[in-house]
Amino acid sequence: KSDWKNKMTLSQTSGGKGTRRRIRNGGAGLANTSNQVKTTRRNYITRAIPYYDFLSADQLETILEHADWLMEEIGLRWADHPNSLAIWKEAGADVRGDMVHLPKGMARELARTCPSEFTQLAGNSVNSVKIGGNNQVFAAMYGAPFVHCLDEGRRYGNIRDFERLVRVAHQLDGIHHLGHVICEPVDVPVNKRHLQMLRIMLTQSDKPVLGAITARSRAEDSCEMARIWFGDETFSNNTVIMGNVNTNSPMLIDQVVANAIEVYCGQGQGIVVVPFILSGAMGPVTTAASLAQAVAEALSCAAFSQLIRPGAPFILGNFLSSMSLKTGAPTFGTPEPVMSNYAIGQIARHLGLPLRCGGGLSSSKVPDAQSAYESADSMHSTMLAGANFVLHSAGWIEGGLSISFEKLVMDSDRNQGYAKFLGGLETDANALAASAFREVEPAGHFLGSSHTMANYQTAFFEPESSDNKPFEQWEAEGSKAANVRAMKRFKDLEAQYQDFAPSHDNSKIEALNAYVAQRSENMPDAWY
Repeated sequence: KSDWKNKMTLSQTSGGKGTRRRIRNGGAGLANTSNQVKTTRRNYITRAIPYYDFLSADQLETILEHADWLMEEIGLRWADHPNSLAIWKEAGADVRGDMVHLPKGMARELARTCPSEFTQLAGNSVNSVKIGGNNQVFAAMYGAPFVHCLDEGRRYGNIRDFERLVRVAHQLDGIHHLGHVICEPVDVPVNKRHLQMLRIMLTQSDKPVLGAITARSRAEDSCEMARIWFGDETFSNNTVIMGNVNTNSPMLIDQVVANAIEVYCGQGQGIVVVPFILSGAMGPVTTAASLAQAVAEALSCAAFSQLIRPGAPFILGNFLSSMSLKTGAPTFGTPEPVMSNYAIGQIARHLGLPLRCGGGLSSSKVPDAQSAYESADSMHSTMLAGANFVLHSAGWIEGGLSISFEKLVMDSDRNQGYAKFLGGLETDANALAASAFREVEPAGHFLGSSHTMANYQTAFFEPESSDNKPFEQWEAEGSKAANVRAMKRFKDLEAQYQDFAPSHDNSKIEALNAYVAQRSENMPDAWY
């Protein structure tokens, strides 16, 4: 057996400088604050405030020690993937059948070559994102089979809905990353959906994307489409696409996960591995135990990714939520998942790994008060925890079964408010406003002062989805609730899409379309 402690070599990763983000006339409010807050000058957030360390040093080490115990004594099952078992055995793990037991410290040591920060390129360099370190990236909802909007209610998503959502998300400044399955287009055969979804995302937006993971061939298609789109040299030397995959909790790494890691990391692209644990179902009912389990599952995958290719980008994920022990339904925005966000953020920083956790999560069936407070609690803890990559930051309702058109717009506004908060408090000469105090007499008014006039456009963040008018004016304009205003804005963004559509090389579009057509023709439709 090889000595796993000496097996790994350190790999350098590209960084890339942040660039001033594109300002879109008529876009969301982020552009309006770009001259004031440094974090809004690019299409991701660079945090300027301290982290909230929820755990004591002893608690943090206790959870990590328990994760080590789980990996060594309990072990993880790597099912239906003989190649991963052979790789683990060669690396020095204790492999018993399809159970892999990792000696204490092995996973942490192997994971040291995961880059703590990396850049994912977008179709437009202004929209490239830096993931890890002090950077935070907000991505849209992922994986909803249903869509929900005020006009048509709840229904299965289709490819037209998918296209509409991509076009609107392309224009929303509070969404930095498109993700992948923004809704499930059920009118397209299952085995061909990934081709159409990725084609639409690449050609109708220029924000970064994820690829497919549900079958090895679909992951390979995603990487090949990214190679066509970005070119061989750029693809080979940069991260241009990532996969996001869930472990099969508890303690099972199935072939979907192993294949995704092999395909994406094997080609130098990124992988996000996320244990999806409902405490009391896929993990113990206690939050600390579920956290240790999540670390064990994700960290073992981080180690495996580095056995595939040292230096390949890896994001440690955690989707840990509570559940109703009366009904079995997941619950969101409650104290236990909020605590888990804070804790996993601290653990990921200790391990030096980029983190995915949290999001704007809610069990509500519509974008109502319940969805607002649950999403706010969940997203606020996600933000303070320092999650570097946040799926489900906009649009999530019904425990993830539906994406709401209206909530996508409203959540994007919230994300822009978080961006300003994360930018920290300005304390320069302008912020301290000495000139205003000199100008305004005691008992005077600052509203018309020179300082106010110089700063009024950027002084406060004003979400476009909110209504701050007097009651009488609001009533005269139709007494429109937030979801009504948001639906109108969604339609306005749809209508103006062509004015802000990306400009892409026609030869790349033709090459991508040809690949999709060829692959589709070579496969019979499958609706399983």
